[in-house]
Amino acid sequence: MSMKVSDHVLERLRDWGVEYVFAYPGDGINGLLAAWGRADDNPRFIQARHEEMAAFEAVGYAKFSGKVGVCAATSGPGAIHLLNGLYDAKLDHVPVVAIVGQTNRSAMGGSYQQEVDLLSLYKDVASDFVEMVTVPEQLPNVLDRAMRTAMARRTVCAVIIPADVQELDYSPPEHAFKMVPSSLGMPHYAPVPGDEDLSRAAEVLNAGEKVAILVGQGARGARTEVMEVADRLGAGVAKALLGKDALDDDLPYVTGSIGLLGTRPSYELMMDCDTLLVIGSSFPYTQFLPQFGQARAVQIDIDPHMVGMRYPFEVNLVGDARETLTRLLPLLKPAKDRGWRQKIEKDVSRWWEVMERRAAVDADPVNPEYVAHALNDLLPENVIIASDSGSAANWYARHLKLRGAMRGSLSGTLATMGPGVPYVIGAKFAHPDRPAIALVGDGAMQMNGMAELITIHKYWREWQDHRLIIAVLNNQDLNQVTWEMRAMAGAPQFLPSQSIPDVAYADFARSLGLNGLRVEKPEDVRGAWETALGSDKPCVLDFVTDPAVPPVPPHATLDQIEAAATSVLKGDSDRAAMVRQGFKAKVQEFLPGGRHREDRAGAGGGR
Repeated sequence: MSMKVSDHVLERLRDWGVEYVFAYPGDGINGLLAAWGRADDNPRFIQARHEEMAAFEAVGYAKFSGKVGVCAATSGPGAIHLLNGLYDAKLDHVPVVAIVGQTNRSAMGGSYQQEVDLLSLYKDVASDFVEMVTVPEQLPNVLDRAMRTAMARRTVCAVIIPADVQELDYSPPEHAFKMVPSSLGMPHYAPVPGDEDLSRAAEVLNAGEKVAILVGQGARGARTEVMEVADRLGAGVAKALLGKDALDDDLPYVTGSIGLLGTRPSYELMMDCDTLLVIGSSFPYTQFLPQFGQARAVQIDIDPHMVGMRYPFEVNLVGDARETLTRLLPLLKPAKDRGWRQKIEKDVSRWWEVMERRAAVDADPVNPEYVAHALNDLLPENVIIASDSGSAANWYARHLKLRGAMRGSLSGTLATMGPGVPYVIGAKFAHPDRPAIALVGDGAMQMNGMAELITIHKYWREWQDHRLIIAVLNNQDLNQVTWEMRAMAGAPQFLPSQSIPDVAYADFARSLGLNGLRVEKPEDVRGAWETALGSDKPCVLDFVTDPAVPPVPPHATLDQIEAAATSVLKGDSDRAAMVRQGFKAKVQEFLPGGRHREDRAGAGGGR
């Protein structure tokens, strides 16, 4: 039997080493589905419950494997559904290739059923490469360029294949005019800056007395080199959220996350430094970087299109983080005065005491900060963690100490709701031998997570390590937006938009044959984590948490909290609880060192 175009697509994906395609079926890709049957499901067709979830799973797979994530969908509505996940990949610089169907060529332009101008629709999200295959000879070049471009530019590419083209006999490009042959493979490369640029950067860094370093996901492969530079310069290191796993959180000079979801030491590091080195990050919030003119600054990024943004950098180095730092290190001089480093380490130590006290503050019924904080000592050394957007991201950013081989991520730039659960599904296909945890809010769980529990039920037995934990912070409130309304708009909680139903998440998990626990008392939090981490199947933990616990920004003062709270007391459903919890959380920063009554209550569980 002759090879069809659809057969060649799967064969070419196999040649590229693609093991999984996250997808949902539809008649626009019937030809591909038939080819999957003929190919004995190789690469594996991983069936999500929704095309958006398939895209998120491809993103999670790519983030945690370092490989290209591949997703597929039918024409029209299926292709449209992929978009949110694809934009998540584009904005976080994650390599993903989407393969989508289209109506028959003979129907195009005829306002036919499910006909959407996909080239126009995808021209932004897949701006580096999107192409429609109209004749067999376009393959393999189109698919090869999509894979290679996605890897080289860490972005989204799309291949559109009309349904009738999928059914055509495949014929390769010939050695002829207007034929484009192709070849496989993406060689490894690590660009480095020129010697003159490196010397200029070293001059700036050596002149600094109070050096701050900001790392992002681009520094993940340069952990040792970043540590050496920080030690040489006596610097503190803050981390953008996408770079949370780029450097160990238990290093004494690592100040943690930066920005609205960040830590006080990171904020003070940036406000007080005289020199800034940014490595592999495009952190967008300028107000959390040093004042313009305060600090001389150097940036290192592998992408020349991403340098020179966010801050008036004096030197921009275009190159691979590890190779660039390796060449820069011999040019750097040891800091003479270690007072700056000592202050940073003191601030960091103090901050972790504050976090312990904030986690131990009484709440009604459970403090969400305690839920995250209690997990720290229990994290497996090779765990993969995904946080959803919303208030859960605050606790992920501030309380969890990632170290060693631990990996973590979230929707960093798009900050979309709903990727937490599909991210860890993708992670489990990337690393079936590692435990995974998703920390999600109840809004995100209702939006996307509950349906994807069905996907987990479908596949979990294939994973060597069956531990997959979905931790739901159940406060019956779209909490991050509620607090943003209070703090930014001076408006009380608007219940018709913010209040959401209480759902029996653990019961639903058990109805699928998974494990599930509902936790309504602080003394049960740690035991619930231990039970889930010891479970022989995936588990949903339904933590009933207090919506009045505020995600206090690191730069907020007690006066600012009082002003924001007072401005919305009239008509706000939380009223006094909001004020009380805000003060209880913030006041921990002003208490003297040592353990307090709140700590003892949290440690013992009897709060």
